[in-house]
Amino acid sequence: MAGLLSRASTVIKAKLSKLLDRAEDPTETLDYSYEQQLRLLQDVKRGVVDVTTSKKRLRMQTTQLEQSLVKLETQARDALAAGREDLARGALERKALVQQQLQSLDEQVEQLEQQQEKLVQSEKQLQAKIEAFRSQKEVIKAQYSAAEAQVRIGEAATGIGEQMADTGLAIQRAQDKTEQMQARAAAVEELVESGTLEDFTAPGGQTALDRELAQIQAGTQVDRELERLKAELGSGGEKRELEQ
Repeated sequence: MAGLLSRASTVIKAKLSKLLDRAEDPTETLDYSYEQQLRLLQDVKRGVVDVTTSKKRLRMQTTQLEQSLVKLETQARDALAAGREDLARGALERKALVQQQLQSLDEQVEQLEQQQEKLVQSEKQLQAKIEAFRSQKEVIKAQYSAAEAQVRIGEAATGIGEQMADTGLAIQRAQDKTEQMQARAAAVEELVESGTLEDFTAPGGQTALDRELAQIQAGTQVDRELERLKAELGSGGEKRELEQ
Protein backbone atom coordinates (compact mmCIF):
# COMPACT_ATOMS: atom_id res chain seq x y z
CA MET A 1 0.00 0.00 0.00
CA ALA A 2 2.81 2.38 0.91
CA GLY A 3 4.59 1.56 -2.37
CA LEU A 4 1.43 2.25 -4.35
CA LEU A 5 0.95 5.62 -2.63
CA SER A 6 4.58 6.47 -3.25
CA ARG A 7 4.28 5.68 -6.96
CA ALA A 8 1.03 7.67 -7.16
CA SER A 9 2.73 10.62 -5.48
CA THR A 10 5.62 10.40 -7.93
CA VAL A 11 3.25 10.36 -10.90
CA ILE A 12 1.31 13.36 -9.56
CA LYS A 13 4.52 15.31 -8.94
CA ALA A 14 5.76 14.48 -12.44
CA LYS A 15 2.52 15.67 -14.00
CA LEU A 16 2.53 18.86 -11.91
CA SER A 17 6.14 19.49 -12.88
CA LYS A 18 5.25 19.04 -16.53
CA LEU A 19 2.31 21.43 -16.24
CA LEU A 20 4.43 24.00 -14.44
CA ASP A 21 7.13 23.67 -17.09
CA ARG A 22 4.57 24.41 -19.79
CA ALA A 23 3.12 27.36 -17.91
CA GLU A 24 6.48 28.84 -16.90
CA ASP A 25 7.66 31.85 -18.83
CA PRO A 26 11.47 32.17 -18.52
CA THR A 27 11.32 35.93 -19.08
CA GLU A 28 8.91 36.38 -16.19
CA THR A 29 11.04 34.12 -13.99
CA LEU A 30 14.16 36.14 -14.75
CA ASP A 31 12.39 39.45 -14.09
CA TYR A 32 11.06 38.10 -10.79
CA SER A 33 14.53 36.93 -9.74
CA TYR A 34 15.94 40.34 -10.63
CA GLU A 35 13.27 42.05 -8.52
CA GLN A 36 14.06 39.76 -5.59
CA GLN A 37 17.74 40.64 -5.85
CA LEU A 38 16.89 44.34 -5.89
CA ARG A 39 14.81 43.87 -2.74
CA LEU A 40 17.76 42.10 -1.11
CA LEU A 41 20.03 44.99 -2.10
CA GLN A 42 17.58 47.43 -0.54
CA ASP A 43 17.63 45.38 2.67
CA VAL A 44 21.44 45.53 2.74
CA LYS A 45 21.36 49.29 2.19
CA ARG A 46 18.87 49.70 5.01
CA GLY A 47 21.19 47.59 7.18
CA VAL A 48 24.07 49.93 6.38
CA VAL A 49 21.94 52.92 7.31
CA ASP A 50 20.81 51.30 10.57
CA VAL A 51 24.36 50.38 11.58
CA THR A 52 25.63 53.85 10.73
CA THR A 53 22.81 55.40 12.73
CA SER A 54 23.61 53.24 15.74
CA LYS A 55 27.30 54.14 15.46
CA LYS A 56 26.46 57.85 15.32
CA ARG A 57 24.27 57.52 18.39
CA LEU A 58 27.02 55.74 20.34
CA ARG A 59 29.50 58.41 19.34
CA MET A 60 27.13 61.08 20.61
CA GLN A 61 26.98 59.19 23.93
CA THR A 62 30.77 58.96 23.90
CA THR A 63 31.04 62.73 23.47
CA GLN A 64 28.68 63.28 26.38
CA LEU A 65 30.66 60.89 28.61
CA GLU A 66 33.92 62.56 27.65
CA GLN A 67 32.43 65.88 28.70
CA SER A 68 31.38 64.22 31.96
CA LEU A 69 34.98 63.08 32.52
CA VAL A 70 36.24 66.64 32.21
CA LYS A 71 33.52 67.85 34.53
CA LEU A 72 34.22 65.18 37.16
CA GLU A 73 37.94 65.86 36.95
CA THR A 74 37.27 69.54 37.61
CA GLN A 75 34.94 68.73 40.50
CA ALA A 76 37.53 66.47 42.11
CA ARG A 77 40.16 69.19 41.87
CA ASP A 78 37.81 71.80 43.33
CA ALA A 79 36.84 69.45 46.21
CA LEU A 80 40.49 68.80 47.11
CA ALA A 81 41.21 72.50 46.95
CA ALA A 82 38.35 73.04 49.39
CA GLY A 83 39.68 70.36 51.71
CA ARG A 84 36.83 67.95 50.91
CA GLU A 85 38.69 64.78 50.11
CA ASP A 86 35.50 62.75 50.47
CA LEU A 87 33.82 64.72 47.70
CA ALA A 88 36.93 64.47 45.57
CA ARG A 89 36.93 60.68 46.06
CA GLY A 90 33.24 60.48 45.11
CA ALA A 91 33.90 62.49 41.94
CA LEU A 92 36.82 60.26 41.00
CA GLU A 93 34.75 57.12 41.60
CA ARG A 94 32.09 58.43 39.24
CA LYS A 95 34.87 59.29 36.80
CA ALA A 96 36.10 55.69 36.91
CA LEU A 97 32.61 54.42 36.11
CA VAL A 98 32.31 56.84 33.20
CA GLN A 99 35.66 55.67 31.89
CA GLN A 100 34.41 52.07 31.96
CA GLN A 101 31.31 53.14 30.05
CA LEU A 102 33.50 54.95 27.54
CA GLN A 103 35.62 51.85 27.06
CA SER A 104 32.48 49.76 26.49
CA LEU A 105 31.12 52.31 24.04
CA ASP A 106 34.40 52.40 22.15
CA GLU A 107 34.26 48.62 21.79
CA GLN A 108 30.66 48.80 20.55
CA VAL A 109 31.54 51.56 18.10
CA GLU A 110 34.44 49.48 16.81
CA GLN A 111 32.15 46.48 16.32
CA LEU A 112 29.61 48.63 14.49
CA GLU A 113 32.34 50.01 12.28
CA GLN A 114 33.38 46.47 11.37
CA GLN A 115 29.76 45.55 10.64
CA GLN A 116 29.38 48.68 8.57
CA GLU A 117 32.47 47.85 6.52
CA LYS A 118 31.21 44.30 5.93
CA LEU A 119 27.78 45.55 4.92
CA VAL A 120 29.23 48.16 2.59
CA GLN A 121 31.47 45.52 1.02
CA SER A 122 28.52 43.13 0.70
CA GLU A 123 26.47 45.91 -0.85
CA LYS A 124 29.16 46.56 -3.47
CA GLN A 125 29.50 42.86 -4.28
CA LEU A 126 25.75 42.38 -4.46
CA GLN A 127 25.40 45.46 -6.64
CA ALA A 128 28.00 44.09 -9.03
CA LYS A 129 26.30 40.68 -9.12
CA ILE A 130 22.92 42.28 -9.77
CA GLU A 131 24.33 44.35 -12.62
CA ALA A 132 25.91 41.24 -14.12
CA PHE A 133 22.66 39.32 -13.67
CA ARG A 134 20.67 42.14 -15.27
CA SER A 135 22.92 42.10 -18.34
CA GLN A 136 22.76 38.31 -18.54
CA LYS A 137 19.01 38.43 -18.00
CA GLU A 138 18.49 40.75 -20.95
CA VAL A 139 20.68 38.58 -23.15
CA ILE A 140 18.80 35.42 -22.16
CA LYS A 141 15.44 37.13 -22.68
CA ALA A 142 16.52 38.28 -26.14
CA GLN A 143 17.75 34.79 -27.01
CA TYR A 144 14.55 33.22 -25.72
CA SER A 145 12.39 35.67 -27.68
CA ALA A 146 14.38 34.99 -30.83
CA ALA A 147 14.16 31.22 -30.31
CA GLU A 148 10.44 31.47 -29.58
CA ALA A 149 9.86 33.49 -32.75
CA GLN A 150 11.91 30.99 -34.74
CA VAL A 151 9.86 28.10 -33.34
CA ARG A 152 6.60 29.85 -34.21
CA ILE A 153 7.80 30.57 -37.73
CA GLY A 154 8.95 26.98 -38.14
CA GLU A 155 5.69 25.62 -36.78
CA ALA A 156 3.70 27.93 -39.04
CA ALA A 157 5.76 26.89 -42.06
CA THR A 158 5.47 23.18 -41.34
CA GLY A 159 1.92 23.29 -40.00
CA ILE A 160 2.77 21.65 -36.68
CA GLY A 161 1.80 24.62 -34.53
CA GLU A 162 -1.49 24.53 -32.64
CA GLN A 163 -3.00 27.44 -34.59
CA MET A 164 -1.80 26.11 -37.93
CA ALA A 165 -3.00 22.65 -36.97
CA ASP A 166 -6.46 24.08 -36.32
CA THR A 167 -6.29 25.92 -39.64
CA GLY A 168 -5.24 22.73 -41.41
CA LEU A 169 -8.18 20.84 -39.91
CA ALA A 170 -10.57 23.61 -40.95
CA ILE A 171 -9.22 23.52 -44.51
CA GLN A 172 -9.52 19.73 -44.62
CA ARG A 173 -13.11 19.86 -43.37
CA ALA A 174 -13.96 22.53 -45.93
CA GLN A 175 -12.43 20.44 -48.72
CA ASP A 176 -14.31 17.34 -47.59
CA LYS A 177 -17.61 19.21 -47.51
CA THR A 178 -16.92 20.78 -50.92
CA GLU A 179 -16.16 17.40 -52.46
CA GLN A 180 -19.26 15.93 -50.85
CA MET A 181 -21.41 18.79 -52.19
CA GLN A 182 -19.89 18.46 -55.67
CA ALA A 183 -20.60 14.72 -55.69
CA ARG A 184 -24.19 15.35 -54.55
CA ALA A 185 -24.70 17.97 -57.25
CA ALA A 186 -23.37 15.58 -59.89
CA ALA A 187 -25.63 12.80 -58.59
CA VAL A 188 -28.71 15.03 -58.65
CA GLU A 189 -27.88 16.21 -62.17
CA GLU A 190 -27.45 12.62 -63.32
CA LEU A 191 -30.77 11.58 -61.76
CA VAL A 192 -32.56 14.55 -63.32
CA GLU A 193 -31.15 13.77 -66.76
CA SER A 194 -32.14 10.12 -66.43
CA GLY A 195 -35.66 11.10 -65.39
CA THR A 196 -35.40 9.51 -61.97
CA LEU A 197 -35.89 12.92 -60.39
CA GLU A 198 -38.27 15.53 -61.74
CA ASP A 199 -37.06 19.07 -62.34
CA PHE A 200 -39.83 21.17 -60.84
CA THR A 201 -38.05 24.35 -61.91
CA ALA A 202 -38.58 23.63 -65.62
CA PRO A 203 -40.90 26.06 -67.55
CA GLY A 204 -44.56 25.20 -67.18
CA GLY A 205 -43.83 22.58 -64.59
CA GLN A 206 -43.17 19.97 -67.30
CA THR A 207 -42.02 16.54 -66.29
CA ALA A 208 -39.35 14.55 -68.06
CA LEU A 209 -42.05 12.61 -69.88
CA ASP A 210 -43.69 15.82 -71.03
CA ARG A 211 -40.40 17.11 -72.34
CA GLU A 212 -39.69 13.83 -74.16
CA LEU A 213 -43.18 13.82 -75.77
CA ALA A 214 -42.74 17.46 -76.70
CA GLN A 215 -39.45 16.61 -78.39
CA ILE A 216 -41.18 13.78 -80.34
CA GLN A 217 -44.00 16.10 -81.38
CA ALA A 218 -41.55 18.77 -82.39
CA GLY A 219 -39.62 16.25 -84.46
CA THR A 220 -42.82 15.06 -86.18
CA GLN A 221 -43.84 18.62 -86.94
CA VAL A 222 -40.45 19.34 -88.42
CA ASP A 223 -40.77 16.26 -90.66
CA ARG A 224 -44.18 17.42 -91.84
CA GLU A 225 -42.92 20.91 -92.61
CA LEU A 226 -40.00 19.47 -94.51
CA GLU A 227 -42.28 17.25 -96.63
CA ARG A 228 -44.51 20.24 -97.33
CA LEU A 229 -41.59 22.35 -98.49
CA LYS A 230 -40.37 19.51 -100.70
CA ALA A 231 -43.84 19.15 -102.20
CA GLU A 232 -44.11 22.84 -102.89
CA LEU A 233 -40.71 22.92 -104.50
CA GLY A 234 -41.60 19.84 -106.59
CA SER A 235 -44.88 21.31 -107.84
CA GLY A 236 -43.16 24.53 -108.73
CA GLY A 237 -40.66 22.69 -110.94
CA GLU A 238 -43.46 20.89 -112.84
CA LYS A 239 -45.16 24.23 -113.58
CA ARG A 240 -41.96 25.67 -115.05
CA GLU A 241 -41.61 22.62 -117.36
CA LEU A 242 -45.17 23.01 -118.68
CA GLU A 243 -44.68 26.66 -119.46
CA GLN A 244 -41.64 25.85 -121.53
